[in-house]
Formats: sequence, structure tokens, C-alpha cells
Amino acid sequence: MKKASSRKKSGKVGSSFDDFLKEDGTYEVVTARAIKRVLVRQLDELMRREQISKTELATRMKTSRAQLDRLLDPENDSVTLGTLTRAARSVGRHLRMELV
Repeated sequence: MKKASSRKKSGKVGSSFDDFLKEDGTYEVVTARAIKRVLVRQLDELMRREQISKTELATRMKTSRAQLDRLLDPENDSVTLGTLTRAARSVGRHLRMELV
């Protein structure tokens, strides 16, 4: 009886993580959450660097502190593009998105 080879002859060893998520049906949710986490991290960094408090940012955005807390919560994915755009403008940046 032949022993199974532990190496593949050529090509990829396995599928990509994206492929796994697509097969699992969670690709869109995971991708959206990852994008939100990146945006929150960038916003947090800008706030820290510019010494902008949450209260000040909420005032600049013309929104409530509770709404800002939802925006800054990486687990909360119910943020709108309008809110993201106002947040970016409030720290002197622009929101740029693209379809790829």
C-alpha cells in the first residue's frame, strides 16, 4: 500500500482565508466589521494626535455623545456613510471609498 504524500506537488497548499469565509457565508459581515475597525482605529489615532475629546468631536459633528460612542464602537456596524463622512470632516480628513 502506498503511503500518502504529505506535500503537494505544486500550487497553493490550501484555499485562502477569503475563500473560506465565502464558503462559510460570512465574508461580507467579516469584511464590513474589519473595515469599521480600521476606520475606528484611524479616527481614534487622529483624535489622540490632535487632542480632540469625544465631547469636542461630537460637537464638531453636530451629534450626540451617544451617537459618537456607537460610531467608535468597532462591534457596532450600524453606522451610516453620512456619519462617517461627518466624522472625517470633523478631524480635517475626507472619507474615500471604492468598489474593487
